[in-house]
Amino acid sequence: MNAPDSAALAVCYADVADAAERLAGHAHRTPVMTSRTVDERTGARVFFKCENFQRIGAFKFRGAYNAMSQLPPEERSRGVLAYSSGNHAQAVALAGRMLGIRVVIVMPADAPSVKLEATRGYGAEVVLYDKRKEVREEVAEKVARERGLTMIPPFDHPHVIAGQGTAAKELIEETGPLDYLFVPCSGGGLISGCAVAAAHLSPGCKVIGVEPEAGDDATRSFKTKTLQTCHNPDTIADGARTHALGRLTFPLVLRYVHDMITVSDPELIRATLFLWERMKIVVEPTGALGAAGLFERGLPVRGKRVGVILSGGNVDFKLMAKYF
Repeated sequence: MNAPDSAALAVCYADVADAAERLAGHAHRTPVMTSRTVDERTGARVFFKCENFQRIGAFKFRGAYNAMSQLPPEERSRGVLAYSSGNHAQAVALAGRMLGIRVVIVMPADAPSVKLEATRGYGAEVVLYDKRKEVREEVAEKVARERGLTMIPPFDHPHVIAGQGTAAKELIEETGPLDYLFVPCSGGGLISGCAVAAAHLSPGCKVIGVEPEAGDDATRSFKTKTLQTCHNPDTIADGARTHALGRLTFPLVLRYVHDMITVSDPELIRATLFLWERMKIVVEPTGALGAAGLFERGLPVRGKRVGVILSGGNVDFKLMAKYF
C-alpha cells in the first residue's frame, strides 16, 4: 500500500469526543502521574498517562467497549470474535460480559498466562493457534465465518481507534497543552486515535510513535510512506508483535504523527524496571515503549512539556524475573 489520500481518513476528533461520552461511567479516567526524578533526568516536565490502571489493565478497553456498544441487536445476538495476544482479548471479553455479548477470542498458544487466564476469567471462549505455523487473521476469519460472529479487530476499526484516542483527550484536558506526546505503537490504533486528539486539543504537539526494534514495520512504513510488514517479530513487547499497520491506521499515522522511533529490548527492559523501581507502578514492557523512547533517544525535550502514554500493566512476572 502506498501513502493514501488524506481525504480518506477514517476518524476525526468528533469521533473521539463521541467515544468519550460513550465510555463515561464504563471506562476508568486513569490517573496522570509525574516524577521529579524523570523531570531531572530529561530536563522536561513529564506527564505519564497511566493506562495500566484502566479496566483489564490496558487502554484496549476503551476501543473495545466503544466498538461493541454500537453493534446492532442482530450482531450482538450472534456474538463477536477478536484476535489478540492478550490485552485486546481481555478488553473484548470484559466488554462482552458488560454488554451481554458472547465472545470468542483467538490467541497464540504462547500468550502470557496472566492474559490467557484473565481472558477466560471474563467469560470468553479462547481458541489457541500456533503462531509459528498459522496466521492469526486467517484463523480468526475462519472461526468467525463458521460461527457467524462479528469481528472486532484489535486496531483497524474506526470505533476502536476513536475509543483509544480518549486516552490522549483525557491527558491533555488534565495537563493542558503539550509539546511532545510519546505513544507505544503496534498496529496503530492507539497512536492514531491519540494523534487525532492531540492535533485538535494541543496544536503543535509533536506525536512520537515508539516501536520495538525487532518489530519496526510502522517505523519503516512511516519513513518510506509505503506499508511495510514484519512477520512474528521476536521481542519482549508481546503487545507489539503485529505484522503491519492497518488500512485505516496507516493513513492516520502519516497524517498526524510527527515521527516514529524504535528501542531495543534491553532499552525497553531498562525503562520498565525504572518505572517499577522509581515510580512504583507496574507497567508491562509494551506499555513502557513510550517511556523508553523518551529516555533513550535523546529527542530535544529539555524545557518542554511532555506526555507519555503508559499503555498497559499486564505483566508476565515469570518472564520478567530473569531480567532482575
